[in-house]
Amino acid sequence: MSKLERITVTMPAEMAAKLRAAVDAGAYATSSEIVREAVRAWVEKQERRGAELERIRALIAEGEASEMLDGETVLREFEEEVARLVAEVQDQQAA
Repeated sequence: MSKLERITVTMPAEMAAKLRAAVDAGAYATSSEIVREAVRAWVEKQERRGAELERIRALIAEGEASEMLDGETVLREFEEEVARLVAEVQDQQAA
């Protein structure tokens, strides 16, 4: 087990009461257990956010490195794709 360090946490009375109630109900052995679980969840969330940020940065870099198209070309390709999808749906409905 890693070395433990004592810290002091100040919180609203309502939150403290909820911690005590969870301990009194037997859901946790101590209020420290609850706080450690909350911190673990926070760390996991931060790690997921960091990974998502890296994924987005990689997508941006990929986009910046790819061929740039002018707006007219993009619009034309989009309209062609929409027309293709509409025709595909119409063919499926006709069958």
